[in-house]
Amino acid sequence: MRQFDEMYSRLPTPGHAGEVRQHYEAYARWLNTQAPQTMTARREEAEMIFRRVGITFAVYGDKDEDGSGTERLIPFDLIPRVIAAQEWKSMETGLVQRVTALNRFIHDVYHDQDILKAGVIPREQIENNAQFRPEMAGVDVPNHIYSHISGIDIVRAPDSAGNGEYYVLEDNLRVPSGVSYMLEDRKMMMRLFPELFSQHRVAPVAHYPDLLLETLRASSPATTAEPTVVVLTPGMYNSAYFEHAFLAQQMGVELVEGQDLFVKDKFVYMRTTRGPKRVDVIYRRVDDDFLDPNVFRPTSTLGCAGLMEAYKAGHVAICNAVGTGVADDKSIYPYVPDMIKFYLGEEPILKNVPTFQCRKPDDLQYTLANLKDLVVKEVHGAGGYGMLVGPASTKEEIERFRGALLANPEGYIAQPTLSLSSCPTFVDSGIAPRHIDLRPFVLSGRTVQMVPGGLTRVALKKGSLVVNSSQGGGTKDTWILQD
Repeated sequence: MRQFDEMYSRLPTPGHAGEVRQHYEAYARWLNTQAPQTMTARREEAEMIFRRVGITFAVYGDKDEDGSGTERLIPFDLIPRVIAAQEWKSMETGLVQRVTALNRFIHDVYHDQDILKAGVIPREQIENNAQFRPEMAGVDVPNHIYSHISGIDIVRAPDSAGNGEYYVLEDNLRVPSGVSYMLEDRKMMMRLFPELFSQHRVAPVAHYPDLLLETLRASSPATTAEPTVVVLTPGMYNSAYFEHAFLAQQMGVELVEGQDLFVKDKFVYMRTTRGPKRVDVIYRRVDDDFLDPNVFRPTSTLGCAGLMEAYKAGHVAICNAVGTGVADDKSIYPYVPDMIKFYLGEEPILKNVPTFQCRKPDDLQYTLANLKDLVVKEVHGAGGYGMLVGPASTKEEIERFRGALLANPEGYIAQPTLSLSSCPTFVDSGIAPRHIDLRPFVLSGRTVQMVPGGLTRVALKKGSLVVNSSQGGGTKDTWILQD
C-alpha cells in the first residue's frame, strides 16, 4: 500500500537521511540538533503539567475497582504536524463550503424538504433516521444556523501518483469535542520550545474562545446587546468535562448543569446567588435525548423541563441546534457532495471517501465479499467503536461482523481502507512515522470562520489507523505556516 508522509517526500532509511518537504525544512534542521534525552525530558515535563492541570478524559467501559470510569491523560506528541499556508487556504475554503451546505440541508429537512422532493436523498433516509427530530419541523432558528460548531474530520491519503490528497472522513455536528486539546497542545509547545516560534511564522489559535463566544452571541434571539451565554454540561463524570469547564472559563461564561436551569413563562433562567438570571444562549454539550424530559427521554436529569417550549417560542438559542444530528449520521455522509451541488451550485472542494451503503443490495454484496479489505462502520457509531478494520482483523472478528451486517445492513456503511498519511512521532523507540488525521473546528454565526489549524490526532500504535483517544490515540500541535 502506498504511503504519504507529511514531513518526508522520501522516508529516512539506514544510510539515507531522507528527503524533507520544503515547509518542514526549518523544523527538520532544528529536530536534528535535539538529543533523544532532551526530547524525553520534555515529554515527561508535558505529562506532568497536563496531569497537574487535569487535562484528562474518562474511558467508558474501562472501570476502576470502585466502578468509576478510568481517568486517562491523552498522550501528547512533541513533534508538530505542519501544513503550508496555501494548502490550508484551499482546505479552509472547502470547509466553509461544506459546512454552509450542511446548514442549508438541516434547515431544508425541517422546513420545505426541497432536497427530498427532488429525489436527491431518499425520504426514508431522513424520516427513519434516529437523529431526525420531528419536533423541529417548522421551527425557525436564528440565521438559519443549526451547526454553530462543526468538527470536520479530514484525512490525507496518497493518490495514484503518490501525492497526498485530502478527504473528509466524517462530519461531527452534534457536540464535537477536542478543541481544548488543540489549545492546550499549542500552549504546551510554546512553553517547551519557545525558540521554535521565533523561527517559524505559525498562525495563532489562542483566539478560538473569542471567536466561539462571538459565534454564540450572534445566535442569540434576544434584543439585548449583551446576551447571557452558558455552557451546559452533563456533569463532572462526562468524558469531556475538562473541555466544558475549560471553554466556559476561557469565554468568561457560566458552566451549568440541568439542575441549575429552570423555565418560567417560556423563558429560561439560571439560578444564581443573586437570584434568577435570564439565559439567552445555551452552548449545550448534552445530547438531544437528555435536553428536555418533557419532550425526549422522560427519565433524564441532565436537561431542563420546558426547555423545548422556550426554544420553539424563540426565547433561547441552543447551540448546536436540536436535530442537527440528522446531518452527521454516517448514512447521510455519502450525500454531502450532492448537497453542495444542490444548495450552492458548486463542485465539492473537499472529497468524500468512496462509501458503500450497506442498505443497498449491491453495496451489501460487495461489502460482504470484501470484508477483509474494508473499514465497516455503524451509522450511529462514534469514538472508534462499532467498526471493523478489515486488514487488521482476525478471521473470527470478520465472521462475527458479517453476522451483524447481515442482521442489520441499513445500520452500516463500508469504505476502502485508506492509507492515512503519517507524521514523525516521538515514541519509546525514538522518532517513527505514525498515522494521523485532522479535526478543524468550523464556527458558523453571522459568517463562517475558524482558527488556522485544528486537532491532529495520532495513532500511537505502529501500523494502527485508529486515532481516537478512547482507542489509545494521542494528539499533536498543528502548525499552519503563514506566508
